[in-house]
Amino acid sequence: MSNKLIGEMGLHTKISNIFAARNIITAKDALSMTEFELMELLDVGMKEIRLAITLISEATSPPCQSARSLLERKVENEHLSGHLPTHLKGLDETLCGGIPFGVLTELVGPPGIGKSQFCMKLALSASFPVAYGGLDGRVIYIDVESKFSSRRVIEMGLKSFPEVFHLKGMAQEMAGRILVLRPTSLANFTESIQELKDSILQNQVKLLVIDSMTALLSGENKPGAQRQPQLGWHISFLKSLAEFSRIPIVVTNQVRSQNRDETSQYSFQAKLKDGLQEHTKTYDSHLVAALGINWAHAVTIRLVLEAKSGQRIIKVSKSPMSPPLAFPFHITSAGISLLSDNGTELKGPGINTIHARGHSDMINFHGDCS
Repeated sequence: MSNKLIGEMGLHTKISNIFAARNIITAKDALSMTEFELMELLDVGMKEIRLAITLISEATSPPCQSARSLLERKVENEHLSGHLPTHLKGLDETLCGGIPFGVLTELVGPPGIGKSQFCMKLALSASFPVAYGGLDGRVIYIDVESKFSSRRVIEMGLKSFPEVFHLKGMAQEMAGRILVLRPTSLANFTESIQELKDSILQNQVKLLVIDSMTALLSGENKPGAQRQPQLGWHISFLKSLAEFSRIPIVVTNQVRSQNRDETSQYSFQAKLKDGLQEHTKTYDSHLVAALGINWAHAVTIRLVLEAKSGQRIIKVSKSPMSPPLAFPFHITSAGISLLSDNGTELKGPGINTIHARGHSDMINFHGDCS
């Protein structure tokens, strides 16, 4: 709209010709100058300048839209959106269908809690036939810490979807649709993802998993502040890749110890007393998601996996379509399963704190349960 020609905006012929004579051709040319600069350059009065600026602004500004018209447009473009089912009923209902296309979804939690198990189940779902709730596509699985297990994926398929996986050759076909990459450095990873854009479209890729981004940056042996510019580039690239390809991108994140000064960074974690900030009690885990605040803002969905009082919990701690909810779960040979499809709504510090107590019961089904 900024490149729209002034001569096509319905201005009076006289003033339009004056703009053209001074080489002010587009709306951007005119609106980049102040009223006084235009008055001096065009040698016309302030009244004429303000009238011209008003007409140019109206011609280049997008029309106002109602919430109804935006909703109707969203419905018309529904074919560009969608969700990857997790096959966890309560979680899928909370996320309006599953892991959304076109955005970054993060899984964060302590080691051994089930992040890789979750990712492998998603990879299976994306490669599965549409008739059975899958996306019938290929998956690119960037396995930084060598936790991906084809044997475990096949085991999940046999236990979760026996009517399909017992068909001759189906297990091998599903496993063959998952391309596993194991970058040896951040530079190697960066080179790989830059080559993914064309590959995603050409090969019907329906899911990209990065397990884990934290491990890539940790391997650089640089202080956190020096790693931020690198992380900033990767954030921008992954967000644009998700929007461009219209597929879900799932990235796992690790946890780090929480500094005492960070306990009051959120409004619900501090209170004012006599005009001074007073620290509330420190929570038992002292864990927060790694990668920092810029990364936290970049992800659209954040799912936290934690262990509290001997029970595993998956929390929807960030989502534009639902309140923060928590679901208890366990890990079986079929993968992650919810113990209840009814989520418990979270409030206050429980939304962001991460507990790591009582998870000594982690199990290993031919692959790491991280």
